[in-house]
Amino acid sequence: MFSKIDVNGDGVSPVYEFLKSGHADEDGNEDIAWNFTKFLVGRDGQVLRRFAPQVSPEDIAEAIKKDFS
Repeated sequence: MFSKIDVNGDGVSPVYEFLKSGHADEDGNEDIAWNFTKFLVGRDGQVLRRFAPQVSPEDIAEAIKKDFS
């Protein structure tokens, strides 16, 4: 459960392959360039939004309220 996994490349973990698929960053790249990229996932398991590493959880509070209200 806590082993190292790949988030990009040929050995990408299926969970990250799912999260990234169709959810590019602001530059149009689906690959994760840096740690702390965040994904907001809806109750139905679908990715609602992707946030850059620089965005803090506090900064996405409004998105969370909007998407889950």
